[in-house]
Amino acid sequence: MSDADPRFASAEDVRARIDTGKPHSARFWNYFVGGKDNYEVDREIGDHIKDIFPGLVDVARTSRLFLGRAVRHLAGEQGIRNFLDVGTGLPTADNTHEVAQRVAPDAHIVYVDNDPLVLAHARALLTSTPEGKTTYIDANLYEPGAILEQAGDTLDLSRPVALMLLNVLGHVADYEEAKRLVSGLMAGLPSGSYLVISDSTATSEGMIAASEAYNASGAVPYYVRGIDEIAGFFDGLELVEPGISRVTAWRPEGEGGIEAVDAYCGVGRKP
Repeated sequence: MSDADPRFASAEDVRARIDTGKPHSARFWNYFVGGKDNYEVDREIGDHIKDIFPGLVDVARTSRLFLGRAVRHLAGEQGIRNFLDVGTGLPTADNTHEVAQRVAPDAHIVYVDNDPLVLAHARALLTSTPEGKTTYIDANLYEPGAILEQAGDTLDLSRPVALMLLNVLGHVADYEEAKRLVSGLMAGLPSGSYLVISDSTATSEGMIAASEAYNASGAVPYYVRGIDEIAGFFDGLELVEPGISRVTAWRPEGEGGIEAVDAYCGVGRKP
């Protein structure tokens, strides 16, 4: 892949678009999961929020473990070979394509994000087995039609697709709009496709206080929702057991330790 690849902005353009004066959700989350792609401003608000609500670190790490379990289940037990990961975030360990292709080397994965720092690191997400394929789309959650059109260059949209929306829908302030965006993406996928969602939830005073502190930091706001609202994203779909649950309780694989985190998830199948 050359530096002239049209999917990627120039280094100068990326640097111009990165604001190191304000916290940023992808960098903030990267700090919480132990990554190195963050700045002092992200670590400062991260440490401040740890003081308010230390449990958010557990939310970040257990949500990442849920991603792995969900992808292994879909690639292994359900035979899914197409994964559309919207709101990718910064690369860490066990990204969607790595987990999926360990189970199914012929899996195809499309990552979607429009964040300049994620874009700068996108090449790290484009590794693939010889049998499979991994690509990256610079696109916006608010443009489901454009996402599906571009994803169709890599994914076989006539076959079931796993749509991954992990810790991203909180950026959409209006709940009904968030539901419309999810429905718009699922509408373009065939029967037998799956929706995978995890998100922080307003299930403790600590999480609510942490959300308020983050939103007051100057970062793009992130809104935590109730469990019933997380469930509402799956209207019309068939929930996979155990249904809507804490991320730690969805088909655990003996990780042990943390259980009561303020983050819920679900996996639903399109009839």
